[in-house]
Amino acid sequence: MAVLNILSPQPKTRQLTSASSYFYIHNNDVSKQRTAAVKSKLHSMPSHLKPGSSSSSGSGCSWMKNNSSIQDNIDGQERKEGPLHSALPTTPAQVSSVKDLFEFICSGPLIDKVGLTSEKVAESIDKWILCASHLCRLFQINELYLTEPQKVRIYHYYIPVFLWCEEEIARHNSTFKDKDEIPPLVIGFSAPQGCGKTTLVFALDFLFQITGRKTATISIDDFYLTAENQAKLRESNPGNELLEFRGNAGSHDLSLSVETLTALSKLTKEGTKLKLPRYDKSAYNGRGDRADPSAWPEVEGPLTAVLFEGWMLGFKPVPVEVVKAVDPQLEIINNNLQAYYDSWDKFIKSWIVIKIQDPSCVYQWRLQAEIAMRGDGKAGMSDEEVLDFVSRYLPAYKAYLPTLYSEGPNGSDPDHLLVVEIDEGRNPILGN
Repeated sequence: MAVLNILSPQPKTRQLTSASSYFYIHNNDVSKQRTAAVKSKLHSMPSHLKPGSSSSSGSGCSWMKNNSSIQDNIDGQERKEGPLHSALPTTPAQVSSVKDLFEFICSGPLIDKVGLTSEKVAESIDKWILCASHLCRLFQINELYLTEPQKVRIYHYYIPVFLWCEEEIARHNSTFKDKDEIPPLVIGFSAPQGCGKTTLVFALDFLFQITGRKTATISIDDFYLTAENQAKLRESNPGNELLEFRGNAGSHDLSLSVETLTALSKLTKEGTKLKLPRYDKSAYNGRGDRADPSAWPEVEGPLTAVLFEGWMLGFKPVPVEVVKAVDPQLEIINNNLQAYYDSWDKFIKSWIVIKIQDPSCVYQWRLQAEIAMRGDGKAGMSDEEVLDFVSRYLPAYKAYLPTLYSEGPNGSDPDHLLVVEIDEGRNPILGN
């Protein structure tokens, strides 16, 4: 029986010897009320299940412990797995049965939203275990010693979203004929800053890559104006604090966006390549600048999907009186938004909206990110600068999030929209 540390260990255990390690499993069998298919799946030991890294599990305040190397991978868009140590823990772990894993998965808040049932979960339990094993290796955490936050993040969040994306890709591909060149599906991730969307996209990209499908990851940050052009924007809007720094509508190179997204849609054949723009947020003491093209990563076709993320993806212009009531400086931002549908949103066919309960969380999340950046030896903003920086985004959140949450992203199809509501710990909740 395949085993993972999913729930608290029970007292009765027996030892199972495999070729390379010891696992402890429960004496309990899956309830007789389960269907034969469920019992068959839940009692099997997949040959691919191997222990991950033997490093310590995450701390109570974070779902990962010592994730600085992972953040390096994200910032650099590298695709590296965590180390796999040959030595197992000296003391065999007490771990829960796959029955408990099955029940834990089915208790997740996204199961119904992504169209899964307990029967479908049981039929694909091997796939869940394999995906979890890959993610544990990626994030350098031990799959046999997962903390509660780690279990939630992997089984209640990352894997369900991955399976939803797979289904969206299958639907997209089914609309083309056998001999057609199928353009990659562009999946948009609209989520506030600091809520974990970049790490989510990183995890999804890794799962696609390791299962043999090529994807490209881009962010609206990659399309910020250069430092020089940002200075010109600031000078042409004196006194408007919302355009003093990068971030709001008007501070992006929309022609570069269209050029990049159009070129990505054409990566349908082997050998086709494209360099993706990247933005260096640490440049100019945290004010940022476009990275040198020599540092831009290259992607090669054929692409299965493009994972496009950003804090204001899908924002729609609202009546002038609405933005003026929030902040009069938003009026020009609202006008600038008119051009964003044709530059960004119309390319996106499937949407994931990460919904937050209180935009004030953004400050704390952003502060954590800057502290991590400084801890890695990179230039970052001070705590006071973070407060000032985030304050320039909050008016847009107040003006545009209500419409985003009630109507969906600009031009989105409700049949291809997944809304994930998260708490202050960045974990999914049932929501409304």
